[in-house]
Amino acid sequence: MDRVPFGVSRLDDIVGGGAPPGSVVLLAGEAGAGAREFCYTAATVNGLAHGDSDKFELHYGEVSDRASVPEEIHYVSFTANGDELRREIEFAMSEDIVRSGVEAVDFADFSQEYFQLSAIPREWYTHRTQSITDLGKGSDRRDVLEALGEYLSRHAPGNLVVIDSLTDLARAPNEHLDWSDISLLVKGLQKASRAWDGLILVLVNQEAMTDEHMGSLMGAADGTIAFEWETGGNERDRIMFVRDFRGVLSRLEAEDIIRFETEIHEGGFDISNVRKIR
Repeated sequence: MDRVPFGVSRLDDIVGGGAPPGSVVLLAGEAGAGAREFCYTAATVNGLAHGDSDKFELHYGEVSDRASVPEEIHYVSFTANGDELRREIEFAMSEDIVRSGVEAVDFADFSQEYFQLSAIPREWYTHRTQSITDLGKGSDRRDVLEALGEYLSRHAPGNLVVIDSLTDLARAPNEHLDWSDISLLVKGLQKASRAWDGLILVLVNQEAMTDEHMGSLMGAADGTIAFEWETGGNERDRIMFVRDFRGVLSRLEAEDIIRFETEIHEGGFDISNVRKIR
């Protein structure tokens, strides 16, 4: 397998089938510009290939000869469970596609580990009953990075993993977690992903990061895809461009592609136009 499909058919066609296996890709976007919808589409469409091959062929088309759909799709969230994420995905995509696509997606909810050191009432983020034994083990609670690391070690090899989002993780209510841990996490993911040979998509809200922090994240990842709003006259358009990406950016530069105009419709995130250097 030379490529792992993103699940956005036109993008996959342009870049030769998808991302190189073993890639950690930052999806850095302005609010509402399409980065989160890209995540939803990647998980749902790749899941659709397992859940309903006919619908997959209808909405995506044929997978490149160079690419192979990952065997498993995992969607990691620090603040939402699977039911909540399914509802959110249905706001961005057709319910019919979502119903068939998410059946093959494993949703991992780390709300317990994320909120446990906060002042948020426990019943807001967990439905589990805390026993006396649990209370006695309060000092031995897993932190969110430990839980994430264990999950990725089990499930990332050979598969697609979406992490939603690094911005949430950077704001985790954990007195022992600081920015250096976040940057080191991405660097560690990059190293481990070489052996895992799958694809890891990491969502980050660019507006919530300083330029210095974004620079360190970009340096730690294999690629960065940016999602922005472009204003012209009375209209606002969603724009996507590849800021850096080993094995992908060189192909776009060779074809003089500088930006993608994007849209969100019932099939999810999509490319509506490709801008080339004239």
